[in-house]
Amino acid sequence: MREPQEIPDEAHEQILERVAAVDVAKASGMVCTRVPHQDRPGKRRTRVWEVDATTNAVLELGEHLAGERIEKVTLEATSDYWRIWLYLLEAAGVEVQLVRAQDVKQAPGRPKSDKLDAVWLAKLTERGMLRPSFVPPAEIRRLRDYTRLRTDLARERTRHYSRLEKLLEDALIKVSAVASKLDTISVRDMLEALIAGERDPKVLAGLARGRMRVKHAALVEALTGRFGDHHAELARMLLDQIDALSAQISRLTARIEELIAAIPAAQGVDAGGTTGPGAGLAEGAPVLPAIDRLDEITGIGRDGAQAIIAEIGLDMSVFPTPRPPGVLGETVAPHHPVRGPQPLRAHRQGQPLPEGNARRGRRRSGQDRYLPRRALPAPGQTPRQAQGPGRHRPLHLGHRLAPAGRPRRPLPRPRRRLLRQPHRQGPQSPQPHPPTGGPRVHRHPRTGRLSACQHRPGSADAPPSATAHST
Repeated sequence: MREPQEIPDEAHEQILERVAAVDVAKASGMVCTRVPHQDRPGKRRTRVWEVDATTNAVLELGEHLAGERIEKVTLEATSDYWRIWLYLLEAAGVEVQLVRAQDVKQAPGRPKSDKLDAVWLAKLTERGMLRPSFVPPAEIRRLRDYTRLRTDLARERTRHYSRLEKLLEDALIKVSAVASKLDTISVRDMLEALIAGERDPKVLAGLARGRMRVKHAALVEALTGRFGDHHAELARMLLDQIDALSAQISRLTARIEELIAAIPAAQGVDAGGTTGPGAGLAEGAPVLPAIDRLDEITGIGRDGAQAIIAEIGLDMSVFPTPRPPGVLGETVAPHHPVRGPQPLRAHRQGQPLPEGNARRGRRRSGQDRYLPRRALPAPGQTPRQAQGPGRHRPLHLGHRLAPAGRPRRPLPRPRRRLLRQPHRQGPQSPQPHPPTGGPRVHRHPRTGRLSACQHRPGSADAPPSATAHST
């Protein structure tokens, strides 16, 4: 008998006795507590009530939960409504964990009402079946507010530049086709001159600086248009908005650098072993500041490094694996899994198909699992269609697996069949007598075939050679 292996549980997988859960909404929250029953040993006591999402009500709830000796409180991440519950309950000294709604829905047996949702959250919490989400500390949360606002303002500034370019296109000014961007110093001088009333394209092109001077002829053609007074007024408004947003972005950047420099974990170490807000910047320093370390990575600048620190923090021990966490993956490189069979791209682009016994009917795994079963032969083996009669139905001439060298001929069309209408027996009506001297032709009531019947015996006009037929 082999020795059993002991697998330790994670911190969130411990079974707890006193738990609580809050089903978060915008104006209120449904609170549920589960504690051991006082009078019935081995039983649990569950209490559910509604609490308003206000500061005083949540603070009172935190005092009540602390008095009940609640070990952990679970919050479901619903929009931004969970923030007041998390911040105030943490301030009251209660351990709080935030979980995703998707993790709760994946557990079977979930009820569908607010009251029962809170009970279900509490049951999952006491059994350690919920994985908490990452919530950064207060200093990182403050930093995140600044970086996210800077990102929003930068996007808004980009939108104003797009409106300015559209306005210039309406004025027949094609300067954006010559200059790479509209936020360069040369383009800004040209726009200020246009707003001031200058309309000569040669004078405007002469305001170019640096490498833009070699594009003088192209600038003259691009600045020849119909820039009117109303274009100048609208351009002035857009430029003022852009300048205001740029000033706010610069102010936010300076504040972000101050907050990161004040975090001890983000500071560097000098050669003498001292640390502080300005440590690690001298030559020969063993440890650079966190911003400079991230800035050395290709493709990440100082703004990107500041955003990364604001999103995931500086303590990597909170993540169970070294893989990129969900926040970083969704921010930098989102992953969209594709389900279902993949198209045969390699075969369509003329590349060789992956090797493997693809004609077998068993289930395949790996890169060739998308190949059709019984479609391709094994390496070095002739196709099944060429091994002789009776092995497989022969392929038509236009099939992609048919032997090459034969001319492509149109396939023969199937012959059209004559549809036989079913017999519908109508109402009985008296039939006229057939002419004398010949057999009477009628339709059989069952098969619908025509039959020849002799005249009644005794008729004077009936021919002697007529006989009766029946089907």
